[in-house]
Amino acid sequence: MARLATDVHVKDPKTRLMVHLRAGEEPAPEYAELVTNPDAWEGGKLPTAAKSQADSSDEDDAEDDKPAAKRAARKPARGRNAAGEGASGD
Repeated sequence: MARLATDVHVKDPKTRLMVHLRAGEEPAPEYAELVTNPDAWEGGKLPTAAKSQADSSDEDDAEDDKPAAKRAARKPARGRNAAGEGASGD
């Protein structure tokens, strides 16, 4: 298991409380996967379990953004025509 090079605070996903992980300790796997900054680890590399978890969460976020972007491109927001005309409604 990898050791932390610096102190890190992470939020426990079950209790939603902040957990302080100290430099030099080997955190539990559920906390280690929450530390995604390579500079926080000795050697500058993420543990393998944390790296695969971070990669999969990035892919999920990218997939969620696509449908919203398509909807926004098809239909303009309400009120855009009035703003372009300069009419204030008075």
